[in-house]
Amino acid sequence: MSDSKSEVETNVQRCYSTWGETYYRDYYGENAPYPPVHINLLRELIINSGAKSVIDAGCGPASFLRHLTGDNLELYGFDLTAEMVSEAKRVMTDLGFNPNQVWQGSVLKEYDYRRPGFPLRYDAAICFGVLPHIPVQDDETVLQNLFNSVSPGGLVIVEARNALFSLFTQNRYTYEFVRDELIRSEELIAYADSKKPEITEALVTYQKHFRMDLPPIRIGKTGEPGYDQVLSRTHNPLVLARQFTQMGFQNVQTLFYHFHALPPMFAGLTGDFFKAASVRMESPRDWRGYFMASAFIITGTRL
Repeated sequence: MSDSKSEVETNVQRCYSTWGETYYRDYYGENAPYPPVHINLLRELIINSGAKSVIDAGCGPASFLRHLTGDNLELYGFDLTAEMVSEAKRVMTDLGFNPNQVWQGSVLKEYDYRRPGFPLRYDAAICFGVLPHIPVQDDETVLQNLFNSVSPGGLVIVEARNALFSLFTQNRYTYEFVRDELIRSEELIAYADSKKPEITEALVTYQKHFRMDLPPIRIGKTGEPGYDQVLSRTHNPLVLARQFTQMGFQNVQTLFYHFHALPPMFAGLTGDFFKAASVRMESPRDWRGYFMASAFIITGTRL
C-alpha cells in the first residue's frame, strides 16, 4: 500500500477511534437525527437473495450484523478501526456469535476478506459507510475485492453518499459539484487564455448564490480529525452503477434512502415536520432519489 493510502487509512482510523461505543447509538438509536430506514431494505435484499453466509466489509460496531442475527445466517465482518472491531466483537458475543468471526482489516486488501477456517467466498457481501473514505483511484479495487469475495450467484450491496444530492442542497456542496464536476473550472480556465480573469470573476459571482457556510464542518471530539476533516467523498450513482456493470455484475440496481422533503437548510424552519415529511418520501426506486436522497445503494449479482 502506498504512503498516501496509508495516510488516508490512518486518518480514518483516528477519526473513528473515539466512536466505537457511541456510533451505533448516534446513528441507529432512538434519538438519531434520522431513522435508519435502510436496515429493513438491507435485510430484505439479503433474505430475498437466499444467502446463507454474509460478509460485512467495514462492519463498524456490527451496525448491520446485529440486525441479521435472527435470520439464521452465517455472519462475518471486518473493519479498519480497532475500536470498532472491539465493540463489534462485544455485540456479537452478547448475541451468541463467535467473536472471531469479526476481525480487523482493510477493504483494499483482498486477503482481509477471509480468515483461515472461514469461507473462501460468501453468498452476500455488504459494504456501508466505507466508499466515502476510499480514494477515487481505488474504487475499482474495492469493487473487485467485493466481486471476488462472493460465490457465483452471490449478491454484493454497496452504499455511498449521493453526489447528485448536492444539486438540491443549494449550499457549499452545490457550488463545489457544479464547479468541479460540471463546469470543470480548471480545464475551462486553462482553455480560456486571455479570458481567464473573466472566467474567474464569473465563478466568484456564481459562488455568491449559495450558502457556503453550510453544512457545518464536522470536527473531532478529543483532538482526532472529524468526519469532514478526513477523506469523505460523495459518489455519482450513475457512475457507480456503470462501474458495477463494467466489473461484471449482473442485475445491477440503484436504490435510494434518506430523502429530504426540502433542502436541508430549511429543516429548522419546519421542526419535526421536516423529518416526518422526509420519512414519508422513503421509496428506494423513486427517481427523485437521484436528487433528493443523500445516500444510495448499488446492488449486483456475480454470475
